Amino acid sequence: MAGSEPEGVGRRKFLKEAAAGAAGMAGAAGAAGAAESAPARHDHDHDHQVVPDDIALRVRALESILVEKEMIDPADLDAVVDAYENRIGPRNGAQIVARAWTDPEYRARLLADGTAAIGEFGFLGAQGEHMVVVENTAEIHNLVVCTLCSCYPWPTLGLPPVWYKSAPYRARAVIEPRAVLREFGVDLPDDVEVRVWDSTAEIRYLVLPERPAGTEGLTEEQLAELVTRDSMIGVARVAAPRESAQ
Repeated sequence: MAGSEPEGVGRRKFLKEAAAGAAGMAGAAGAAGAAESAPARHDHDHDHQVVPDDIALRVRALESILVEKEMIDPADLDAVVDAYENRIGPRNGAQIVARAWTDPEYRARLLADGTAAIGEFGFLGAQGEHMVVVENTAEIHNLVVCTLCSCYPWPTLGLPPVWYKSAPYRARAVIEPRAVLREFGVDLPDDVEVRVWDSTAEIRYLVLPERPAGTEGLTEEQLAELVTRDSMIGVARVAAPRESAQ
């Protein structure tokens, strides 16, 4: 399935992204000797955040200590990463979208009660307990963001992209959504309403993108191959097969 980023993130990259904030906190608390390796404090007239020279080394050190203390099992980490990287990912969400495009009754259930309809596929669980699905139409375009952190429907979309967690996206998606969409290649006419949905720890949102023209003869499986992660966040449209191949 297509996407704006390579799907494989790798175990180390996953750990790096997941533990970046924790590593800074660990340094402040002195865990794993981080305080000894941190730069010396100094006083001057501006505030700043000390960034480790090599965050990956800190993550590896943290992982090693946790494994040594038998607080985590490397096999369990590998299993979690493999699940979200290879067996879950945006493929789950694409199946839901393709079913909604081909089954009007399922589409109605999905828009009325996203959690229940997604549960018909078994795609619930941690980070996806309460789902709301919003539909893109010719008159309305939906965009999903998490302004507080990076709340994201892992069971349906897999690992969140780096840009989704970035401060610029989280702020600008609310303040200037049309500008953000243009930067992703989506230039909407002025008469299209843009609705921004803020995911939280309680509710995650999934965009049901518009079905592209010229796909009437495609099977549900073929349609699922067209659906991208970004289209289910709302920063992209689903391209017709001819456009996808270019």
